[in-house]
Amino acid sequence: MKGPLFYSKILLFGEYGIIKDSKGLSIPYNFYNGALKLDKNLSGSAKASNETLLNYLDYLHSMDTNLVTFNLEALAKDISNGMYFDSSIPQGYGVGSSGALVAAIYDKYAHEKITVLENLTREKLLTLKAIFSEMESFFHGKSSGLDPLNSYLSLPILINSKDHIEATGIPSQNASGKGAVFLLDSGIIGETAPMVQIFMDKMKQEGFRKMIKNQFIKHTDACVEDFLKGDLKSLFQNTKQLSKIVFNHFKPMIPKKFHQIWQAGIESNSYYLKLCGSGGGGYILGFTEDIQKAQKVLSDYKLEVVYNF
Repeated sequence: MKGPLFYSKILLFGEYGIIKDSKGLSIPYNFYNGALKLDKNLSGSAKASNETLLNYLDYLHSMDTNLVTFNLEALAKDISNGMYFDSSIPQGYGVGSSGALVAAIYDKYAHEKITVLENLTREKLLTLKAIFSEMESFFHGKSSGLDPLNSYLSLPILINSKDHIEATGIPSQNASGKGAVFLLDSGIIGETAPMVQIFMDKMKQEGFRKMIKNQFIKHTDACVEDFLKGDLKSLFQNTKQLSKIVFNHFKPMIPKKFHQIWQAGIESNSYYLKLCGSGGGGYILGFTEDIQKAQKVLSDYKLEVVYNF
């Protein structure tokens, strides 16, 4: 048995902001993927994955049956026969490793599942998001459900607000364009839960709350609109502001050894860095008007281009 592939995702804009109802834009990233597989002789990471699935089975037993029901007998049987999630998606890198697993489980075992082939109304998307939020919360505290939704649909998702999400089209890439979105590998595994906790603690301060509302969300929303419209001039201006805000107010989420290059990008305008997911390690997301220039300046680091302007 080998199930269908589910891809990683990149939240281009909206990290932390969507917790407080900013806009967000999430795109599938096909470079990494995962699928359910069966193997009688498990070892190493496959064995660890199989054990995780066994714990996950217990969790699914306790889920709200009004929301979704699963064929848990079939799942239990497959797990005992050596099923595991074979994935190239790096964990703790902010590209949705648990989201792809959740999407794969829903796809194979959910009763009356909502499929990609249907007319995806707003209600159906919100239902899927609610199901995925509950399913993914096993892996890292409170999940928004967006990562599995993105992986399951394999479509860009526009978050207008908590209760208004839609599948969207994004401007087609310019293969010969100099501008690019890239991933920078921090070489550190990030953990989502502690980072979200830091954010929640900061939100208790009135000054921080005001900054989120008046600056962070304002520029996040503008970036989403600029990207979808293809207004690159405005996009880079807003991304620069966002990069500054994150540098000044989200320092704990940026690994220490990247503070200098983060600031250097803002000062030189060669590139602008932002968090990819919750931060604390994993990938850092970069935006540049000249990818060759950025690659030269960041030659000590591994860059992966994910989108060309």
